[in-house]
Amino acid sequence: MIRYIQNFADASCPGGEFFGFPKWYKYLSGSTDPNTKLCSPQLSNINDTYLIVAAIIEMMLRVAVLLAIGYVIYGGIQYIVSQGEPDKTTKARNTITDAFIGLAIAITAASVVAFVAGRIN
Repeated sequence: MIRYIQNFADASCPGGEFFGFPKWYKYLSGSTDPNTKLCSPQLSNINDTYLIVAAIIEMMLRVAVLLAIGYVIYGGIQYIVSQGEPDKTTKARNTITDAFIGLAIAITAASVVAFVAGRIN
């Protein structure tokens, strides 16, 4: 099983991201094959499992950041479309406020996960 996981991770060792999302083996140490220039992460103890989970959580938090930005845009459109109606304006303003709160929480949580995973590694 570990051999399969090591062979599955066929990208360059130094971090590497795909559209800004970290790879699942971001925090693992790895070795590069000099012939193929491919990286294989090394799984040596139970902390490596925690590092994989931390990278997956960081990916999900980055998705949450993108969703929060989408809700800010949605709330802005709703605010523009409300045309001064008090109920719709209040609802749109609350959507924007909630989206910014969610954005702050997601960014803070992603930073904490990256910090903790860096310390475990």
